[in-house]
Amino acid sequence: MVDYHKQIEELEAEMRKTQYNKATEHHFGVIKARIAKLREAIEKKQASKKAGEGFSVKKSGNATVVLLGFPSVGKSTLLNKITGANSEVGAYEFTTLTVIPGVLEYNHAKIQILDVPGILEGASKGRGRGKEVLSMIRAADLVLILIDALHPEHYSVVLKEIAATGIRINQQPPDIKIIKKARGGINIGSTVKLSLNKETIEGILKEFKLNNADIIIRQNATIDQLIDAVEKNKSYLPAVSIITKADLVNEDQLNKLIEKIKPDLVISAQKEKNIEELKKIIYQKLRFIRIYLKEIGKKADLEEPLIVRKGATIEAICKNIHRDLIKRFKYARIWGFSVKFPGQIVKNLNKELDDKDIIEIHTT
Repeated sequence: MVDYHKQIEELEAEMRKTQYNKATEHHFGVIKARIAKLREAIEKKQASKKAGEGFSVKKSGNATVVLLGFPSVGKSTLLNKITGANSEVGAYEFTTLTVIPGVLEYNHAKIQILDVPGILEGASKGRGRGKEVLSMIRAADLVLILIDALHPEHYSVVLKEIAATGIRINQQPPDIKIIKKARGGINIGSTVKLSLNKETIEGILKEFKLNNADIIIRQNATIDQLIDAVEKNKSYLPAVSIITKADLVNEDQLNKLIEKIKPDLVISAQKEKNIEELKKIIYQKLRFIRIYLKEIGKKADLEEPLIVRKGATIEAICKNIHRDLIKRFKYARIWGFSVKFPGQIVKNLNKELDDKDIIEIHTT
């Protein structure tokens, strides 16, 4: 039986022994492409197994956020502080053996927070219940990465396990277009100056059996980004990194951690330090905006806004109210920052709205 994990370890060891520079760039590109193919083979093999082995949580609210970190990093305590959920807390590892949901209510948004079992090094390969935990992130809207102030070395491990699962945090899909063709070899076009040489790009594509293709690159992509563009199987997710248990280290130690890790926030759930600030960051990272609905001839309902994501259009609002509303849509009157003057008539369903806009929908 082929041991894909062993092959990956051997290839990773080979990369560690080789210094990366322009002379070895092609070699690195080919090795990384082979590792990506092996991981894809592992994913396909695992996907063929029986379903129903993972965690099952019904999504609710306006968004779902997953708390991720090593065991005993403080996930359960944090969940209880920000949602009022009753997740068991204990000063020992693996307290959480299943998924505990809670709901954070903030600025009228209802945000589902999931406390999942802690992960360890090797989680992406199936150690513990790591595979199941990491797979939950793909369906989430945001991940909070918790780092114990006493164990900052865990941070790089968690990032590595996330990346190995095919999840890219705080990134956008690479602006690279690949068009397969029957013949003609590989043609490379770019709108920016590239750091990768032609040999490296061709070598990576050929590892994926792309011997004939037009590739258009609109950003100065790395080897990893080029591979991601070829595979087209990555998930892109916003993340917030948080140092927990800040009260357990002195100020000098904490400052050194902040300098090294550069977290988005430092908290102490036990002492409720920066808990309100965390709620604000979660809300902002989810890119929520509030839209107030107004009935014709009546005042706008400013008590219960509709919670949607930034970039939401009039069409999205119509669908949120009723799926058949678009068919009868005539125009909308809008008050707010997205229009030039109060009560402006807008007939374009693709018009984007801003936070606190008031919208009055007219139908035929």
